[in-house]
Amino acid sequence: MQSTLTPVPAGWLATIVTSLEMTARPAAPTEPVRAPFKLERWTAPASVEAYRALFRKIGGPWLWFSRLLLSDAELAAILDAPTTELYVATRRDGTAIGIIELDFAAPSQTELAFIGLTPELAGHGHGGWLMQHALRRAWRDDTVRVWVHTCDLDHPGALRFYQRQGFKPYARAVETFPDPRVTGLYPRDIAPHVLLLA
Repeated sequence: MQSTLTPVPAGWLATIVTSLEMTARPAAPTEPVRAPFKLERWTAPASVEAYRALFRKIGGPWLWFSRLLLSDAELAAILDAPTTELYVATRRDGTAIGIIELDFAAPSQTELAFIGLTPELAGHGHGGWLMQHALRRAWRDDTVRVWVHTCDLDHPGALRFYQRQGFKPYARAVETFPDPRVTGLYPRDIAPHVLLLA
């Protein structure tokens, strides 16, 4: 079999996206994961400004960009939809440090649209606490599938983390898009581990 090499234009990025799914409700952990944070639901109408600020704070190092391309009205329509549930993890002083965004639009399925913590919390075991809360809310009585996707621009441990939580990979694709540092969505010096060619 012959390999192919597809050029990526200057100012663009290419990433491998892996989709994962869980088709059975996970067994409840014998001992709940603990963390010095609390989780609260953001109800409609959600503040698009606060959401974008947290999205950037969590996703900036991994170049999360999709929600930043939306107008206020487009973003509000997603966040305030009856099929969206949005949860924010906070420190005791109220500082937002994590997000869970669930999409229930497909019947009997839940997309874990976004989940993450601010970069300084990575690697301290708090992801398990956040995922435990996400899965508890993602699985409803009629749910048959929960799915999520990640890419190789995300945290290096993200794919293994999802697999440890019980998600199984089922699809892979290559996504190309304008580098958000070139388009001005992020400063050019963010995510230095991702080569910027522009």
